Amino acid sequence: MDTLSLLLNGFAIAFEPLNLALIIVGCTIGLFIGAMPGLGSVNGVAILLPMTFLVPPTSAIIFLGAIYYGAMYGGAISSIMLGIPGASTAVATTFDGRPMALKGQADKALIAAATASFVGGSIGVVLFTLFAPPLADLALAFGAPEIFALMLMAFATFIGLGSDDIPKTIFSIFIGLVFGAVGLDIISGEPRLIFGDIPGFYHGINFLVLAIGIYGIAEMLWVIETSKGDALMSKAEISVRRILDTLGELVRTWKTMLMGSLLGYFVGILPAAGATPGSLMAYGFAKTMAKDPETYGKGNINGVVAPECANNAASTGAMLPMLTLGIPGSPTTAILLGGMVIWGLEPGPLVFTDYPDFVWGFIASLYAANLFALLINIAFIPAFIWMLKMPFTILAPIIFVLCIVGGFVPTMDMHDVWLMLVFGIVGYFMRKLDYPMAPAVLAIVLGPLAEPALRQSLLISGGSFSIFFTRPAAGLIMAAALGLFLLPVWMIVRRKMDQRRKAS
Repeated sequence: MDTLSLLLNGFAIAFEPLNLALIIVGCTIGLFIGAMPGLGSVNGVAILLPMTFLVPPTSAIIFLGAIYYGAMYGGAISSIMLGIPGASTAVATTFDGRPMALKGQADKALIAAATASFVGGSIGVVLFTLFAPPLADLALAFGAPEIFALMLMAFATFIGLGSDDIPKTIFSIFIGLVFGAVGLDIISGEPRLIFGDIPGFYHGINFLVLAIGIYGIAEMLWVIETSKGDALMSKAEISVRRILDTLGELVRTWKTMLMGSLLGYFVGILPAAGATPGSLMAYGFAKTMAKDPETYGKGNINGVVAPECANNAASTGAMLPMLTLGIPGSPTTAILLGGMVIWGLEPGPLVFTDYPDFVWGFIASLYAANLFALLINIAFIPAFIWMLKMPFTILAPIIFVLCIVGGFVPTMDMHDVWLMLVFGIVGYFMRKLDYPMAPAVLAIVLGPLAEPALRQSLLISGGSFSIFFTRPAAGLIMAAALGLFLLPVWMIVRRKMDQRRKAS
């Protein structure tokens, strides 16, 4: 009951005229920041942080939180419309969102993304409100062995229960892991895989550069080859009837929504994990749970719902360790944490008692930002649909320019632009040769997280791999991962046994 009264007091703060206006403006700005390739919530919050000194601290974090939420929604727009991930968190949405748009179902994909974002954000905020302290303690209990086991399980879902060619999937994962290892060794500091001492490789391969190359440039080349410059989305339209039909179909995806929201929220809580691995893992688990995994990557609505639920729930989860422990759960919350320090607020276990108006006003604003982001997103869908009706001869140069900008913005280095073009050509040939690209993207995201977790675990255990099995949580996750890795072998053996039985 005490929590409810604090939350109601928070709503009174969030719905003050200034704060409400900042929520609406922040969601709108965030929507377009998220839709612009290469920007994303990190850059948006960082760029607009100085503006917050014009308002009180509570209003400032409400404004930045609204931008964060809007950007989480907006990242799906360019992923679906153009096949270019607006941010790293929206890469998994491209897997099925773009094929849906190519089939004239852009409105369906956008509504699914917006609704799933709302559901994931809502579940995330409710969990945040009810279980903040115990969940923060649980996240801290996850050490390096548990994190490595979780990363391994994510790879196992693609191998064990994916519908793609298993050797090609493994090859794709290994390529992603190699790209993820480029740069400086995390322990010795020695350069590795820098390809002839090229300076641009010292900072590693930026994940967004790979994603934009594979899903932006490669998609553009593929569409130019297959469409001959015609308008691809001439069937795309929006109407009340289509919206209601889509909402009816989304009701049947409730299991995927719940799974994506819970998984995304928990991964978001883990320090330094963030929404990107959460969304990719949710996509993998959705494919694992599906009765028709072969339809994923070809326009399955669950393939849009799972990552969108996960990345919005994860964005909320990432705020929990920021507030309760002073540990940022994602790059964006690291900037928010810096803002709190600048405003004279000390994050940590006492923040809920020392600054209740600040904390509960912020939590209540997340409910409001989630709702307004949904309404604003849906209101702009007709404009996005109109854009897709342009001939591809007009869209292709726009996509190309956006890709160049998106590849340059994260590091301000032309090396990454050239690298993005190379990835685009490689991605095009991977598509022609029917190699799955999702495992490579997953590997370059999770590789830099899994490697330090593995090495830290082995340092703790003196080089013994038994640490992954003697710790209860890690052992359980590792057993499930190994089971998924061995599942294809069991399926092959079982198939041969059935054939022999039929032959005899």
